[in-house]
Amino acid sequence: MAMEISISSGSTNAINDHAADLRSPIRMMLHASSPTLICPAKSRSGTSRSKNSAGRCWVVRAVHAAEPATEKARNNALQKTAERSLQSSREGIDGGGGERSISAPSTLSTWTVDSWKDKAIQMVPTYPDEAKLESILETLEGYPPLVFAGEARHLEEKLAEAAMGNAFLLQGGDCAESFKEFNAINIRDTFRVLLQMGVVLMFGGQMPVIKVGRMAGQFAKPRSNDHEEKGGVKLPSYRGDIINGDDFDEKARLPNPDRMMKAYSQSAATLNLLRSFATGGYAAMERVTDWNLNFMFDSQQGNRYRELANRVDEALGFMEAMGLHTDHPLMTTTDFWTSHECLLLPFEQAMTRLDSTTGRWYDCSAHMLWIGERTRQLDGAHFEFLRGVANPIGLKASDKMDPMELVKACQILNPENKPGRMTIIVRMGAERLRVKLPFLIRAVRDAGLIVTWVCDPMHGNTIKVPSGLKTRPFDAILVIIFEPSFVLLWVKMSISCVRQMSKFIQKSCMDTHV
Repeated sequence: MAMEISISSGSTNAINDHAADLRSPIRMMLHASSPTLICPAKSRSGTSRSKNSAGRCWVVRAVHAAEPATEKARNNALQKTAERSLQSSREGIDGGGGERSISAPSTLSTWTVDSWKDKAIQMVPTYPDEAKLESILETLEGYPPLVFAGEARHLEEKLAEAAMGNAFLLQGGDCAESFKEFNAINIRDTFRVLLQMGVVLMFGGQMPVIKVGRMAGQFAKPRSNDHEEKGGVKLPSYRGDIINGDDFDEKARLPNPDRMMKAYSQSAATLNLLRSFATGGYAAMERVTDWNLNFMFDSQQGNRYRELANRVDEALGFMEAMGLHTDHPLMTTTDFWTSHECLLLPFEQAMTRLDSTTGRWYDCSAHMLWIGERTRQLDGAHFEFLRGVANPIGLKASDKMDPMELVKACQILNPENKPGRMTIIVRMGAERLRVKLPFLIRAVRDAGLIVTWVCDPMHGNTIKVPSGLKTRPFDAILVIIFEPSFVLLWVKMSISCVRQMSKFIQKSCMDTHV
């Protein structure tokens, strides 16, 4: 499993004009697509909380290089958020089952599920047999959704809590799934790693952990070059198992729509197993000592995890003695969501369904989707598609991202400025992060946008070794993880806890051999 370690600041609206009050509690969060570290912040514009309403002020500083947002900018953001909330309440109709039916925003009046076809598109292959492609897509449109709209809404609510500093986000999985490595053991081990990491974060941070798997749909790969050449032979690049094969021969590299059917079947089987693990007793807290992977059992990391697991066991025993039984669903089950990059738009459209409860469209191939670095053109097909679906959305931002372009991107994808909808995933190398990131943060903050900042130190630090394999130096990863631009975004956790978590992560990284 490829590991990504990231740090995020949460909502930029929580950033204060003044220096950080180091006595304020601090909260850190791990978002791993593989592991990822996130620092969400309490958003005053999102909650309209004043200094006196809660008895204390959430004092937060974004980055040392960013100037504070003006009072006028914050007031404008508050006013716009209030107006949007009022408009939504006027348009909303209380539906059955406690759900509220919300009219689609006016900015979607020109959007249709296939309006992306009128835009320029990147990273989508040309299929040689158009008739076969259309037949496969029509079949997929009639298949059951892989996930449900209500599950995606639930995740958005949880991510809103994370953006406000009240939860951790933990995301993990492979850079790209494959058909060859599909088996129950691999799925179980990935799930077990996320459970293990989640209990460490929850026990150390004393707050809920949102677990999201980068799996059950992460089959497509963006490529910098359309073709690959070996020994004088030039063939189309491998674009992921959902499109073509990785064997270097002409037949394998030909885009084949039948692969979409196999990707759907494998995703459905993966989700079925994940739901069984999450609700069938495997995720019960009383099994916390059983989640250690076999190859780590005798390692330093395994020993440290067993020490923590034993402390959790002791706490559970105390709860039992107090009459708080551990057979409660909160102790025996867990929520688990899936995510992947929204890349192959014909497949994504085929999996999009109109939700009868809210009247909104949801891409039911995953709970959360993101736009990659190579497909983030504001007037492109991927933006056009994702602006119209109601799933939580992520956006990757490199050092090439212009601050005003980032603001415009957030406004296109999240015109209602809704907490939980928008996550910015920063992918820059260690050398460029400190120079570029403060300007992105300042631009988004001054625009009054509610986002969660996530750092992806893996894809921005890729190097190629002499054998041709791609890897990432741990030193560069650690530089980004502990970059002050992220770490100095404080929220509610004690400083000693942050230091302890930082030392744990750093030591774990140093002890690991890649």
